[in-house]
Amino acid sequence: MSPAFIFNVHLVLGYIPWLLCFGAYVWPRLKSMDQAEAQRAIATLHSFRFFGLVFMIPGVVGPNLPSDFATVAAYGDFTTGLLAMLALLSVRTRPLFQLFVVAFNLVGAADILIDYYNGIQLGLPALAGQLAGAYWIPIIYVPLLMIT
Repeated sequence: MSPAFIFNVHLVLGYIPWLLCFGAYVWPRLKSMDQAEAQRAIATLHSFRFFGLVFMIPGVVGPNLPSDFATVAAYGDFTTGLLAMLALLSVRTRPLFQLFVVAFNLVGAADILIDYYNGIQLGLPALAGQLAGAYWIPIIYVPLLMIT
């Protein structure tokens, strides 16, 4: 099997366990919570997106990872993480909290969709090995982020 085929299979299959987990455990819990508390829980998860800057660290990713992909993905994640943190910090000021919740959701979803598009355009599946230590991010972490 080619690296591109394996990567694409991993991308698709990465969603299935998270959807099953979300449906069985997370969604019922979120539904039972106050809306602001549920948004706070999701913002906490997304606040770790600052970690996307790892795509720009030589040695963590391979030297042939397309910089057009790495830079856009890194800064999109970083921005989303900061917006999620701002939402958490502003939870007592509801209008501001809601603004940051909407912002991190819109920016975060756009970031992931743009990264998928850029990855396809730049041939990332064939270069999946260049993700190196960051390979798990689009396979394991991104599906969870996209679902939430």
